[in-house]
Amino acid sequence: MASTSSNRNLIDLYVDTTKPECDTVLLPDNTIFCSGPLTQVDLLCNQSTSSKMTEVAKIGNNPFNSSKSSVNNEAKKEDLYLLNSNNNAFESAMESNSEVVNGIHDEFTDLSKTRSGIEAVEDITVEANIHIEKISLQADQQSEDVTEALKQNVYAKVNKPVKQKAAKPQVTFPDEDIIHEEPTYPNQPFAPRLPPPRSPSGENQPLLSKNRLDAEFINDFPDDSVFQTLVRNAETAIDRGVYPVRIAQGSSGSYFVKDVDQKTIGVFKPKNEEPYGQLNPKWTKWMHKTCCPCCFGRGCLIPNQGYLSEAGASIIDSKLGLSIVPKTKVVHLASETFNYNPIDRAKTKTKKYTSEHFPKFGKKFHRIGLPPKVGSMQTYVEGYKDAEFWLRKFEADPLQAHTSREYQLQFERLVVLDYIIRNTDRGNDNWLIRYDKPDIDDENDAPETEWSMVTRPIVKIAAIDNGLAFPYKHPDSWRAYPYHWTWLPEARIPFSQETKDLVLDKLSDMHFVESLTTELHELFSQDKGFDRSLFDRQMAVMRGQILNLCKGMNGGNTPEEIVNMRPVVIEKTRELSLGGRLRTMTEHFSQRIQDRKPFFSWC
Repeated sequence: MASTSSNRNLIDLYVDTTKPECDTVLLPDNTIFCSGPLTQVDLLCNQSTSSKMTEVAKIGNNPFNSSKSSVNNEAKKEDLYLLNSNNNAFESAMESNSEVVNGIHDEFTDLSKTRSGIEAVEDITVEANIHIEKISLQADQQSEDVTEALKQNVYAKVNKPVKQKAAKPQVTFPDEDIIHEEPTYPNQPFAPRLPPPRSPSGENQPLLSKNRLDAEFINDFPDDSVFQTLVRNAETAIDRGVYPVRIAQGSSGSYFVKDVDQKTIGVFKPKNEEPYGQLNPKWTKWMHKTCCPCCFGRGCLIPNQGYLSEAGASIIDSKLGLSIVPKTKVVHLASETFNYNPIDRAKTKTKKYTSEHFPKFGKKFHRIGLPPKVGSMQTYVEGYKDAEFWLRKFEADPLQAHTSREYQLQFERLVVLDYIIRNTDRGNDNWLIRYDKPDIDDENDAPETEWSMVTRPIVKIAAIDNGLAFPYKHPDSWRAYPYHWTWLPEARIPFSQETKDLVLDKLSDMHFVESLTTELHELFSQDKGFDRSLFDRQMAVMRGQILNLCKGMNGGNTPEEIVNMRPVVIEKTRELSLGGRLRTMTEHFSQRIQDRKPFFSWC
């Protein structure tokens, strides 16, 4: 039902939203009254609340209200006349605007449907996005599972040994492993590692054993490019037929390593050719060990670890800044001039023959040449001679004051090194001295007013042959193994302030000492026969030596007096303490003095 409002531009539409079948009454004041809630809608589609319309209907001018019964008949007639006129006007307006009202109602209905449809579409879109994300995650997980399964399947097929046909002959050798060719997968990121490249000589890179890396990768020193170049030059020279030369002196198998120009660049000492090694070419030590083991040998040292002792001395020299030990590291080399047992040489000869006449079988060998040997390689120093030679010269022709001072500083550094590592083989024939005499250029034709050109003399010390150091106990049986420099006059002079400033602060710091033990542990643990308990005893002796050295320097003692101090051992123990849920590892150091002395104190 509709009525005209006071504003002629608007037409109000009243609809009973709950009970369309209820009665509706049009009142003179353009309002209606019905038994149910009312809704007013204008031409602009603005909807009023039902409570408000109900209140308007109640307080409106109702002609059927019983409270108006006292009005006279004339007023009633006028009201009825006005009501009829309003009704006629309303009916005419409704007829003329029925189409407009119906259109507005349809538009309002469509608008409501559109809004509800948009909300429904938005809800469906959100649910669809969530479902798509779940499907994507499941697909990724399935893809990863499939990829992993493919990898395992490929690796299983690649690592599966190839079955040899019974009809074809198989050439095998004792203690040698045959490797099989593996398929390549260039387009797959999870392809297995390809076999190592072949060397320029036409053979596979030599391996120490089945589970070891190639020798090319073992001799890798990324932190020391100079030493890396030195080793590469030695390997290149060996490949070209320039083999190391055995040194005639000494009690073990040691070799001068040369480059392609036949120039000596280093000294290599294999482990199994040490004084008591199984392949030592010098038979004198074998006779000593066999005939009189009580008088020869060093019971305080771990056998066949001289190559580690050589490298350990270089580490301590580098950490303390002494600069008297030529750079030394552990390397692996193979050469025909090394001392091999007959079996290794026979195997190598047979494999070379097989590789030349049966290439199909020869290419499957891990190694064709001789097996590499592990040992220490020390940089060769030029211009040095045995200390015994120059000591006699200095007695006959004493050094000048300035040169003598430099020599004393170098000698003190040698004392510091030998005492810390407890070198048991420091004779005057295994440390070197370089002395460049002043070169005076005095020409006969030069006028008397001109000064003669004089070069400054140079004196240097090189501490070599450090393989018999780092004992796990102080000598206490037959021999004392003293330092031969103890009887020199330089050993009766107290340490200079320069030497104290160089090493005393570092050695007094326990953290620095423990860092030394950590680096030495990384070095010594490379050996196959490494024993942690023996290594801890070696470090206990070294800590005691450092303690005595610091006490002697602070007390102004001479090297001779420090050597005569009572030997000390500082042992380190680890204890696990439990405090509720916390577990703490604590370290304790205990000091003890070794009172037992060897039978002979002079040798």
